[in-house]
Amino acid sequence: MLTPFGRLVAGLGLATALAATAPACRADTLFVGGHIYTADPGRPWAEALLVSGTRIAGVGSDRDLRSRRRPGTRVVDLKGKTVVPGLIDAHLHFLFGSLEIAGFNLSAPEHSLTPDRPEELVAAISAYAKSHPAERILIGRADFSSAPPAAPTHELLDRAVADRPLVIHNTTEHALWLNAKALELAGITDEPVADPVEERYVIRDASGHPSGVLLEAAQELIERALLRDMPTERKLELLRAGAAYLNGFGITSLVSATGDLAELELYGTLRDRGELTVRTRMAFGAVAVPHKLTPQFLADLETARTRYHDDWVSANLVKFFADGSTGVAPPLVYVPSEYKALVRELDRRGFQLMTHAQRGDSVTLILDAYQDAIRVNGPRDRRLRIEHDFVVNDADAARFARLAVIAGVQPAFCCSEIGTNYDPKDPTPADRWHTLLASGVVLAFGSDWPCLWPPDPFVNIQQAVTRQIWRSPDTAGIETEPLDGARQGGAVPVPGKRYTPQEAIGVQDSVDAYTRGAAYAAFADDHVGSLTPGKYADIVVLSQDVFSVPAQEIGNTRVLLTMVGGKVVFEAH
Repeated sequence: MLTPFGRLVAGLGLATALAATAPACRADTLFVGGHIYTADPGRPWAEALLVSGTRIAGVGSDRDLRSRRRPGTRVVDLKGKTVVPGLIDAHLHFLFGSLEIAGFNLSAPEHSLTPDRPEELVAAISAYAKSHPAERILIGRADFSSAPPAAPTHELLDRAVADRPLVIHNTTEHALWLNAKALELAGITDEPVADPVEERYVIRDASGHPSGVLLEAAQELIERALLRDMPTERKLELLRAGAAYLNGFGITSLVSATGDLAELELYGTLRDRGELTVRTRMAFGAVAVPHKLTPQFLADLETARTRYHDDWVSANLVKFFADGSTGVAPPLVYVPSEYKALVRELDRRGFQLMTHAQRGDSVTLILDAYQDAIRVNGPRDRRLRIEHDFVVNDADAARFARLAVIAGVQPAFCCSEIGTNYDPKDPTPADRWHTLLASGVVLAFGSDWPCLWPPDPFVNIQQAVTRQIWRSPDTAGIETEPLDGARQGGAVPVPGKRYTPQEAIGVQDSVDAYTRGAAYAAFADDHVGSLTPGKYADIVVLSQDVFSVPAQEIGNTRVLLTMVGGKVVFEAH
């Protein structure tokens, strides 16, 4: 039986009997004959890499590192394969994504099945339900309009599944579509729900009946019910599968951009059991839910950062939503004075802050609040972040660098004919990655998975380099959403069309944004993010050289092997 390294050797056509027969971990491993990008500015390229235990022991030439080989060292000849540091997804939603890979997906790269084709949609969901009779609650993902009156209603889903709750996640993760049983599970009736913020986003008809679509903060009504009724061991099972799925894309670390103490404790349990295969930093926050500094919330934050601050699970991070992602224009979540006061207080307490922004005026609001916190609370290493950064005007682009704000970016959201700008009348170019990078702003790339599906770093890198315009005929009838992102929901490239190509960045800068930049954004740059001696051996072997293949082929890159802390967690077969 081949060990993991034996399978690597077989898969790459490499040949050392030692590598094929040695134990899967513990012994030193020497990678030779590689095209190794270290992301270390002091020594960006190497041909050999020595791993000892969980750490990188050496980086350099084949000759130099072979001389350090000890008895029992495994030698893996990469035969010219490209190696990069473990990829760090700087912004995704770990629990949501793990839930959704266990369900069904109607919005795949190849096609999107929407309510515009009701009979096909009902048939597909009904077939899934019949083939999964043991699932008490059915979870799926689809493209649908979030703007009444174009938004769908529960009656269509009731035709597909009438006897069990059915919850369909919009691809933005800012809207949910429920059948009648799911509305019942969430406690949504003709009477207003208790929380006025949540009630504001329950779509109702003229008679006050719930339509079946929940927007923004109202999603919490069903999310609470789902997670409350799900056994802990099932949640852990889903997260293990989610981590393995991410490892297959070369992802070795992540920032989960929503969550609470109960979710964080799940990651801690997996860590304690030795079952966590991706390093996890979690932000406290829920989609478009305004924060309130209640004693319980503050106590949970303090518990989290006191208990979880190691290299596997960490939490000293709070996520705000300045706006949402539904309707004709993303709805604002805060009035400026309220947001500024919250930022100032949480910054005073020493928490790192990140804020979702899709509107240009939201970016201005956030920078104003960050600048105020810096002025009032004094200098320190904050690493403040703004997520998505779709629309940034010239003045705010300059302020990013002055305030040392990190841009959390998901390139594959781009590009339609107007980039990711929701307003076709706004002349401000969107997705200004080159402008931000050239001004000294740190870019941290991520996928926002499950919003982007799959969470493929190489599709993101390709889009950062090409800024190719994509269009989906499958979703053309959907108002306001989704964005025609790269390889999303049946989207295909429009030949010869690029959106503001002057804002493209290079491959090396893009890989840096997935490694060194993302590590910096997570306060993890002292131990991951580059292949530097002393850092953890988080390593990815690629199927092709992303630095030399034609830009339009970067997204076809596949991961052959992923190593986290010197342990192989994924191998292609």
